[in-house]
Amino acid sequence: MFHRTQRLFLRPAFLDDAAAILAGIQDEGVVRNLARAPWPYGINDALAFAALPQDLRLPHFLVTVPGAGVIGAAGLGEHDGGAELGYWIARQHWGRGYATEAAGAVLQIAQAIGHRRVTAGHFVDNPASGKVLRKLGFLATGRLGRRYSLARGCSVDSVEYALDLEAEMDPAPVARAA
Repeated sequence: MFHRTQRLFLRPAFLDDAAAILAGIQDEGVVRNLARAPWPYGINDALAFAALPQDLRLPHFLVTVPGAGVIGAAGLGEHDGGAELGYWIARQHWGRGYATEAAGAVLQIAQAIGHRRVTAGHFVDNPASGKVLRKLGFLATGRLGRRYSLARGCSVDSVEYALDLEAEMDPAPVARAA
């Protein structure tokens, strides 16, 4: 599965992408905000990520910028029996709206393949991710959760969000990010 936005190309990862994945994510400031990535993050972790099979109900993508290559990843995973949005963008690409644009594209795909609701969350010490989620229309559930962070080696307070995809999605957040 592939998807193009105004500035980005979302595509599956290939084993040949391992070095590019590693270059983008081998930053403790990026990895510590993720639940499932280890720290330190090495080439074997990048190879394992690139080798993950695609689940047609929960697709995941590398986020690429034509001419610049891999800048991150975005996709759906399973959490508490439902679809959960996840993403990361390499530090040198922060502040350009890429996370919002990539996550918005994943939400469009989620809606197209029949998901009715998507959840997401962010660790309390990562408010920038909460800003991205709110731009996309996610609403805080009012529930403060605890998620295990593999990189931190402990459970961390997280803010939980949900988005109802049955309502017509507003494409404006994706356009504003561009």
